[in-house]
Amino acid sequence: MPPSRRTVITTAAAALAAPAIAQPRKLNILILGGTGVIGPYQVRYAVSRGHKVTVFNRGRRQADLPDAVEHLTGDRNTGDLKALERRDWEVCIDNPTTLPFWVRDAARVLKGRVKQYIFVSTISVYAANDRPADETAALAPYRGADPMAETAQTLQASGGRLYGPLKALSEAEARRQFGEAATTIVRPGLIVGPGDDTDRFSYWPVRLARGGEVLAPGDGKDPVQLIDARDLAEWIVRLAENRTTGVFNGIGPARPMTMAQMLAGIGPAVGFTGKLTWAPTRFLEAGGVNPWSDMPVWIPHEGDSAGFHRRDIRRALAAGLTCRPLSTTAADTLAWVRTLPAERQAKLRSGLTPEREAALLAKLKAA
Repeated sequence: MPPSRRTVITTAAAALAAPAIAQPRKLNILILGGTGVIGPYQVRYAVSRGHKVTVFNRGRRQADLPDAVEHLTGDRNTGDLKALERRDWEVCIDNPTTLPFWVRDAARVLKGRVKQYIFVSTISVYAANDRPADETAALAPYRGADPMAETAQTLQASGGRLYGPLKALSEAEARRQFGEAATTIVRPGLIVGPGDDTDRFSYWPVRLARGGEVLAPGDGKDPVQLIDARDLAEWIVRLAENRTTGVFNGIGPARPMTMAQMLAGIGPAVGFTGKLTWAPTRFLEAGGVNPWSDMPVWIPHEGDSAGFHRRDIRRALAAGLTCRPLSTTAADTLAWVRTLPAERQAKLRSGLTPEREAALLAKLKAA
């Protein structure tokens, strides 16, 4: 069926409103990782824009990548980087690093052989989350004996305590090794969308699609920040194309959003016809309901977490970060979840079980 006049006009208007993304110069890009959540999107986007892409990883979890991609195998945990020796790339995108010695060892074979090093960090590098802040805010201090001696095992044993400090030290090592003028630091917040197997956002499209009475956290006014993995991945590739350096909070959306607005954006995209019942923060605390894990995405806008979902993203927006509509992310996430095995769909890794949610709703009504 040919498009209607209204469809044509709407499409044309959207095209005019969309930011202009210039045709890129062709690059030879090395991606350390290339699997995980954002790696495959980076690879596919880069290839679609005419770049030559090489991925380096352990080869244990290969994504479905274009045939043109070159695959190199090694292990940064053991220092096996032989496949990278005596090779030249214009850009290196380092996705998985959490340990400073990974950056140091990569520099031993890549220093002088790449013109730009893009390090994907995290907003967990910040020392505090009690107020809104930009990229100049203080970073979490490392209080261990030797950061270069930290391993994946010690990181895991710390229960997450070392994650932010070691990421911060990895950033510093990147700048020291590759130089400020050639280093780009991207600090994402909550990464969501198809392929995110943590279910930290997926819970909400799945839950709203199921319908009925939904327990929602707080009063709906708490701020929310998140970014679609595709938007993050594509923007990082454009940073490489434009040789953009510096430090950026890589989070969305472009305009401030509350928890209520997030759920209102997800609902129509997944066919929600139920009812939201908001539970006060103190009620949830008393019931042992944890922010972020039991109530995904949500962090109370108070006390030590008052600035968690209010990181300043003006630098990123000025550097070309774009965010697709939340409705698109929600619909695509739900569609992806529905491709997973039934047992996986039945046991999400974040959020409340139906039984626990029902019990909390009953208790809330009886209060």
